[in-house]
Amino acid sequence: MNVTILAFGIVKELFNGASAKMELPDDATVAALKNRLESDCPGIKKLRSYMVAVNNEYADDSLVLRAQDEIAVIPPVSGG
Repeated sequence: MNVTILAFGIVKELFNGASAKMELPDDATVAALKNRLESDCPGIKKLRSYMVAVNNEYADDSLVLRAQDEIAVIPPVSGG
């Protein structure tokens, strides 16, 4: 399946844009997406932590993705 991944914060710089397209197996999980992201975009591993949101909710690694899902990669956020 083809998915579009939205990028926020520093992830935009790592993706060289506000989004990236990726081909994943039909039964791919969030964990599989993270593994692929870290393989294709090694800079993302340098982030202390990042979250994946699916359809506007933070997603567990075991969530199975669907082609129509809205997927976003959210970097660590600091507050003050």
